[in-house]
Amino acid sequence: MAGPASSGLSTKPVALLTAEEAASELARLEAEIARHDRAYYQDDAPLIPDADYDALRQRNAAIEARFPALVRPGSPSRRVGAAPAQGFGKIVHARPMLSLDNGFEPDDLRAFDQRIRRFLGLGPEVPLAYTAEAKIDGLSLSLRYEGRRLVSAATRGDGETGEDVTANARTIADIPPQLPEEAPELVEVRGEVYMRWADFEALNARQAEAGQKPFANPRNAAAGSLRQLDAAMTAERPLRFLAHGWGAISQPLGATQFEAMQRIRQLGIPVSETLVRVEGIEAAIEAHERLLLARAGLGFDIDGTVVKLDRLDLQERLGAASRHPRWALAQKFPAEVAVTRLVAIDIQVGRTGALTPVARLEPVSVGGVVVTNATLHNEDEIRRKDVRVGDLVRVQRAGDVIPQILGVATPDAEHRALAPFRFPDHCPECGSAAVREEGEAVRRCTGGLTCPAQRLERLKHFVSRRALDIEGLGSERVEQFIALGWLTRPGDIFRLHRHRSELLAIRGWKEASADRLFAAIEARRAPPLDRFLFALGIRHVGEVTARDLARACGTWEAFSALLDRLVAHAPEAQAGEPPERPERHAARVAAERAAIVGVAGVGPEVAGALRDFWAEAHNRETLADLLSEVQPQPLVHQTRNSPITGRTLVFTGTLEAMGRDEARAIAERLGARVASAVSARTDLVVAGRDAGSKRAKAEALGIPLIDEAQWLQIVTENS
Repeated sequence: MAGPASSGLSTKPVALLTAEEAASELARLEAEIARHDRAYYQDDAPLIPDADYDALRQRNAAIEARFPALVRPGSPSRRVGAAPAQGFGKIVHARPMLSLDNGFEPDDLRAFDQRIRRFLGLGPEVPLAYTAEAKIDGLSLSLRYEGRRLVSAATRGDGETGEDVTANARTIADIPPQLPEEAPELVEVRGEVYMRWADFEALNARQAEAGQKPFANPRNAAAGSLRQLDAAMTAERPLRFLAHGWGAISQPLGATQFEAMQRIRQLGIPVSETLVRVEGIEAAIEAHERLLLARAGLGFDIDGTVVKLDRLDLQERLGAASRHPRWALAQKFPAEVAVTRLVAIDIQVGRTGALTPVARLEPVSVGGVVVTNATLHNEDEIRRKDVRVGDLVRVQRAGDVIPQILGVATPDAEHRALAPFRFPDHCPECGSAAVREEGEAVRRCTGGLTCPAQRLERLKHFVSRRALDIEGLGSERVEQFIALGWLTRPGDIFRLHRHRSELLAIRGWKEASADRLFAAIEARRAPPLDRFLFALGIRHVGEVTARDLARACGTWEAFSALLDRLVAHAPEAQAGEPPERPERHAARVAAERAAIVGVAGVGPEVAGALRDFWAEAHNRETLADLLSEVQPQPLVHQTRNSPITGRTLVFTGTLEAMGRDEARAIAERLGARVASAVSARTDLVVAGRDAGSKRAKAEALGIPLIDEAQWLQIVTENS
């Protein structure tokens, strides 16, 4: 299974890390874990399996344990979940909603028991009871009842503040709108919103019938359904709720965890049928093993057993660490493994041009789910595992979600008789070259503007606010016009007016709205060169780089001439010297390309991406079509001398007095270059409220930091 290295992080043993290496890796881990937290908690679309995520957190914890002085305020060990998403109101939890520490082996539960005894000063002879119940793979929800009426419902969010989903929660049949008279005056019931397998399959069948994208798994379906902005949509989804605890209460629910949960059940709120009370940690281990055997018959996804100390007075004494209670542990299940035949390896092209190999398998049941496809990640993974079409392979559902090939199970002689898989060097969708940049595991199609697989994403980017900024032509309308066959390349945007009569025949379109759209499009026929370059979506050419190129070249003609020189560049062997090693030759060629560009801030990586883009005839043809409709204008940029003239700035955190775009514009007007990431070339970092990993990296590199008040002083004195 992939570990931290799958995210580009070090695999060097923690015991061998220097303090400097540890500080650098902790900063990267903080950013990487935060990215996955946002994907999981906010977007309901995890990017990696649970096991890989757990590996990232375990490595972070191991490094912090060895270097406690390096623990940062924004460390993942001190953070729960992710900030609430935009679009929902916010609710501050009366008591934090913490996550649970994880265990993976029976000895982890025994160590959990020993930690409790050590903390409380209890010897091994003192009996301790525990509760054990299934850990449901769903979305955490807190229900607040005041005067026995449901007054609010909130997701976990970042543990302190969650999203207000009260209207949506009221549509779930398992959640009573009112509690009986014997209920406490105030009680917050906490649990999981989930979806049963049969309901999930039926929902996906309806999605397919309606021509909509199916959900990846029940957890994503449940989370996405609960977090609909339209409660009527949530009401149509088969959501369920099971309570597993409580937050604020006006009177005790019982003296033990088990008693309190039975009281919650008596109040009419569902509690898991798997909940049991056991004497001693060995009995808890046995309960976990029984649940592992029973999981396939439960009818919904679980990924482990939650074990809690039963006595509430001892829970209170134990309290919580930074992000999890000391009295509870989530004991995870091992992933189930099956063997089947690999019948084909298909190459899928993602919306950003990444070529991803997908294994097509003879159907096999893994953990109660029939698996026919599995990820192979990239060409290095295929080569490392030496997976060949026709092989018997071992398959598991990594994190019980994403099917993954562990390795080959074919006898050696039979395996060697099969042909090794050759990864394509051209895009199967459009035929453009597929290149792999140095240091990257992914091979990407270079036909961005013309590749059908990338069309939707590229056109959305082209019209986005930071690119051409065509008002009224948002993502939904781009999708609509592509589906109608009116948009296949950027130039088609400026010919949409030819479909005016057809557009007016579509429900929801009026003459006024159509005229507004066409006027907005016409207003973008002469865009500034930097916005135009950014809109093209060339890999590594972000806003800052596009602006640097536009300033240096001045006109589109000069820029295209630069691209011609890059493509024409034919590196020659070094005269009188022995043949270079491939890696040295590649480095020399990359440096020569950067020298051809000759723009400060544009290195070999960007130069190579520009060359790959322009080398494709498809892209040049698409640009020629676009330029028949659009005339990019030279960048007009006036600057004044200031203390930050010629310096590279990075903004991080939240600025109270102005938005990030306004701050960027002011900095550029004062002659500074604004970058998005902190590096050794950064001269100054402006740190607003809640500045995180960028601030930590700046401090590690010794880069000067100023706060918003100091930034505003610079602005005021130089306006």
